[in-house]
Amino acid sequence: MRPSGPLPMPEFVALSAMLFATIAFSIDAMLPALPQIASDLSPGDANRVQLVLTAFVLGMGIGTFFAGPISDRLGRRTTITCGIALYIAASLWAMTAQSLEALLAARVMQGLGASGPRVVTLAMIRDLYEGRRMAQVVSFVMTVFILVPAFAPTLGAGIIALSGTWQGIFGAFVVFGLAGGLWLNLRQPETLPPEARRPFRAGPLLAAAREVLTHRMVLIYIAVLCLGFGQMFALLSSIQQLYDETFGRGTYFHFWFMATGLLSAGGTILNATLVMRLGMRRLAIAAYAAQTVIAVLLLTLWGTGLMPGWLAFPAFFFWSTSIFFMAGLTFGNLNALALQPMGHIAGMAASVVGAVSTVLAVPIAAPIGLAFDGTPVPLLAGTAVCSGLALLLMRRSREIDPEPKRRPPEGAG
Repeated sequence: MRPSGPLPMPEFVALSAMLFATIAFSIDAMLPALPQIASDLSPGDANRVQLVLTAFVLGMGIGTFFAGPISDRLGRRTTITCGIALYIAASLWAMTAQSLEALLAARVMQGLGASGPRVVTLAMIRDLYEGRRMAQVVSFVMTVFILVPAFAPTLGAGIIALSGTWQGIFGAFVVFGLAGGLWLNLRQPETLPPEARRPFRAGPLLAAAREVLTHRMVLIYIAVLCLGFGQMFALLSSIQQLYDETFGRGTYFHFWFMATGLLSAGGTILNATLVMRLGMRRLAIAAYAAQTVIAVLLLTLWGTGLMPGWLAFPAFFFWSTSIFFMAGLTFGNLNALALQPMGHIAGMAASVVGAVSTVLAVPIAAPIGLAFDGTPVPLLAGTAVCSGLALLLMRRSREIDPEPKRRPPEGAG
């Protein structure tokens, strides 16, 4: 049975949000399962279990490089469906994993599959809408998407409670993938007609990569994205252990994480409010400057033992929320800045920027997470370095390419 006509906008937005949310669900719903996985597969070194998150990110980053161009050749629906099939197969493999190494391999494969919904859903939106209407649809999708990380750990904890094992989370991923794939194939027509498709050739992809990776300004913004993603993925890797081992709040971790997600959603809203007035680069500079100051201050208090006991958890909650809040002020702006000089190869450039910034964030995040010692100190130190370097790079970008002076209003003296 083939879909007979275009979806109504509310249903299309809901479908797009579900497909795009595959990434957030696959990362954040895993957080409550990490202690059980550590007990079963890595009892001697619980820190290694953090790699379950970064392995998924690595696979997703690699897949991002290819998903867009493949969809230009095969069509959007076929590419997303193949990605979901790979995601489901990897989830089934993870359910049967008897070692941490096998689970990590399954997570890399799962990330490769999830890159299809992540990248191609945006291309599908672009096929159907443009201009302000596209911006409206994307805003609706992102509003729904922002809520997923807030509720995913609570959902994950509920699934573990019902199933009794961490394997139940991967069963939920199978159900989630099947639901999204069936909805897509039963209701959504293909958005890229055969006559508009382009052959998949390595030449144009490599040429685009070469152009992106030799452009001085684009390289700066990619480096900042790597640092931003790196510190955020490091926090995600360690946050469950911090709530459990450091602050003794592991039982209610998912509720605290929900509060963090809901509060940090304000970053996206604030960015939408201020970006037209202040500009993308100025907001990013302010965000990284603030984060550097906060991280250095808290690192000093914790590192010297001057942090009062009554203030420790509130300070950590405020700081961890600020990391996600900062993401709302920076990631969209940095992607837009990186793609600004690449309009003639926007699709290819988006794949390259997304892939490189995600893959290179993994070697930043993994060592920071693995350095966890029962305190927030390694994570604060990593964040201080990442945000400090990001701030320096953003200020350097302003020196290389100064912002044009604003013209006075007509009639002004």
